[in-house]
Amino acid sequence: MNTFEEINVKGFADEDINPTLDLFAEIDKLKKEKNAVILAHYYQEPDIQDIADYIGDSLGLSQQAAKTDADIIVFAGVHFMAETAKILSPSKKVLLPDVKAGCSLADSCPPHLFKKFKEQYPDHLVITYVNCTAELKAMTDIVCTSSNAIQIVESLPKDQKIIFGPDKNLGAYVAKKTGRDLVLWNGACMVHEIFSREKITKLKERHPGAKLLAHPECEDAILQMADYIGSTTGILKYASKHEDKEFIVATEAGILHQMQKENPDKTFIPAPPNNNCACNDCPHMKRNTLEKLYLCLKNESPEVTVPKDIIERAVKPIERMLEISAQLGL
Repeated sequence: MNTFEEINVKGFADEDINPTLDLFAEIDKLKKEKNAVILAHYYQEPDIQDIADYIGDSLGLSQQAAKTDADIIVFAGVHFMAETAKILSPSKKVLLPDVKAGCSLADSCPPHLFKKFKEQYPDHLVITYVNCTAELKAMTDIVCTSSNAIQIVESLPKDQKIIFGPDKNLGAYVAKKTGRDLVLWNGACMVHEIFSREKITKLKERHPGAKLLAHPECEDAILQMADYIGSTTGILKYASKHEDKEFIVATEAGILHQMQKENPDKTFIPAPPNNNCACNDCPHMKRNTLEKLYLCLKNESPEVTVPKDIIERAVKPIERMLEISAQLGL
């Protein structure tokens, strides 16, 4: 078993695994023995999605973390997601297969700088996108996700002044849809920022019947081309319920696994980024592997912890988000 120091350097337990071991069967066995649940984001690799007890977007994962009766939550996602699970279920042990699975968007909003930014607008209510650190959530009035950001803003009085962070693209989209004047923090997601309008235009020329589905973290130039804009869950539902047979998908390519599973008769094409890759993978999400997940559950490490004072302050805006979402039937 790795020492804490070794895990801290590498970000994960690094042990030799018998190559003949059936990891799916071993993980299932460990889950039962330890009363553990595996929560996975849609952007995880297919093997992890297939072994997970629940697959979802940030809102769905938060809802699951709040209500699970498991003793251990294995969070196959990135660090801020595991932190959110710990905030909502502080008595449970929360594990992350690789603690270095970070988030470029969360990193784009250092809490000490956001604190100074917030001080410039003392009469503003603060809404932060869930893709941020626990410390940032502790400075927030309401947390939101891409599934409920518009509805949360619309639930507030029209004269309420609002700071929205850390994603400027999602914030601009919400402002446009609600007609509200939001003060935006200048942050962004590296995955959703690099989709190429030019390459997507050429792709649409080759697939004239394909619908473009885009996540609101994308830049406005991409959103203007989209036939549908929504969260990962929204994108998945749209593709399932519409009769069209071909879709170009402008979000992290991990979502295509579930889309194809649910719609085997349809074609899903990953929107190309502005580099030499054919699709757009999040390097942080893809740090988690089935092997790391197995070792993480076996050793109950690495564990994600959040200071008690941060939990006490951060849980309120998250619970407010969950309450508003429940009232709106989201």
